[in-house]
Amino acid sequence: MRVIRANGVALHWREDGEPNGIPVLFANSLGTDLRLWDAILPLLPSGYRFIRFDKRGHGLSECPDSPYSMDALVADAEALLDALGVRNAVVVGLSIGGLIAQGLAAKRPDRVRALVLSNTAAKIGTSQMWNDRIAAIESGGIEALSAAIIERWFGQSFRESLAVEPWRAMLERTPKPGYLGCCAAIAAADFTTSTSELQLPAMAIAGSVDGATPPELVSATAALIPNAKFHVIEGAGHLPCVEAPEQYAVLLTDFLRIHAVG
Repeated sequence: MRVIRANGVALHWREDGEPNGIPVLFANSLGTDLRLWDAILPLLPSGYRFIRFDKRGHGLSECPDSPYSMDALVADAEALLDALGVRNAVVVGLSIGGLIAQGLAAKRPDRVRALVLSNTAAKIGTSQMWNDRIAAIESGGIEALSAAIIERWFGQSFRESLAVEPWRAMLERTPKPGYLGCCAAIAAADFTTSTSELQLPAMAIAGSVDGATPPELVSATAALIPNAKFHVIEGAGHLPCVEAPEQYAVLLTDFLRIHAVG
């Protein structure tokens, strides 16, 4: 297990692939840890340095008291790349990870060569929606909302299979301050202006039955970035890298081969 102190927080991180390869940084969704990407990594091409990390309050990373700010989450990722000496990474972010990716690209263009924005948007939901979720979890815990969250995460067939159970457990075991802290960060985040100013290769991925960030929301964010590509994975929900890893890996592989050049 690898832990690095970045931006004052102990972050759990992992590296796979070629240590001297082109770096690819993965940023996870709310309520998941770096295992989110387990299914796609074996399907990706060789020659890349795949870096994953648990954002603050999730997985095996340190869990400061909530609330968090999006600036702090972006600074965590920035400090991780700085500590690892990484420049010109392809950054793949899903949901809140996509917000972190957008913020990092705007703040540190020297660190980001290309973006993959998966199941995310420049602004996700409303402040009231997130504040209502915070209040419900403060009252009843994450378990009180886990069924509704799982319904947004996955299509019906996956939800009705045993494969969903590890993801339900991961969600419900997320530290409460970490989950609430990230909810607060999402509630205040709006990258519409800064994302519209980005000038870099980008691809957006949506799930056709995503109940958290529907395809039209993801598409609208892709449209902010000149020449960004947009793809929908049919039948997938909010976590298509889990539900449809083969299709996801094909899209990511094609993007890497075109844009992750030395």
